[in-house]
Amino acid sequence: MDEKSLQQLAQQLRKPDGDLGKKVGENMNASNALMNTLTIEELHLQNNDCILEIGMGNGFFISTILALDPSVSYYGCDYSELMITEATALNKKLVDTGQVQFVLSSADHLPFESHSFDKIFTINTIYFWSNPSEELTEIHRVLKPNGKFLLTVRSKYTMENIPVTQFGFKLYSKELLMDLLNTTGFEVINVLEKEEPEMEFSGHKVQPITWIFSTRAI
Repeated sequence: MDEKSLQQLAQQLRKPDGDLGKKVGENMNASNALMNTLTIEELHLQNNDCILEIGMGNGFFISTILALDPSVSYYGCDYSELMITEATALNKKLVDTGQVQFVLSSADHLPFESHSFDKIFTINTIYFWSNPSEELTEIHRVLKPNGKFLLTVRSKYTMENIPVTQFGFKLYSKELLMDLLNTTGFEVINVLEKEEPEMEFSGHKVQPITWIFSTRAI
């Protein structure tokens, strides 16, 4: 891909829009499938958990979450209007029953009362946060005391080898993420590191490594 195409893709990954945004959302479901599976497993859902996903995209994996425990209430927020529309259509029956709700919002101003959620998770979003300390502080606010927060990303080395990330992505070492979490009210309980099968991103083959930071609000 040339530089202009990479810049366009980077913008779509940040905030999908239009027909290309729909395609990008579908592609993310495939490329991030293992990340989602691992994160959902690490949630360790319990009866009547109220959970929030920040940046749920088109909501493809929501049915997988609720299949594990139908008593769970799910909220998804995204700041792409297209993704809200796509996720609502894909999960219409669950939205109609009230078990699933979507809100248009950025992560630094979440439209929820303090201590609203038992568990919160986000996958591949922190690269786009302008001030991650503000977003993490806001997440801590809406999480119940001792509530669980999962932050899932690909390793800095992985991301550096994906050409699109030179346009508007902020990349993080494990140490920097640990520091950010520790200074915004979270205790890191575990960091799961998982090597994924080789993938091709923008014509480049990469051996991705996923990190899942499991934390609790203190």
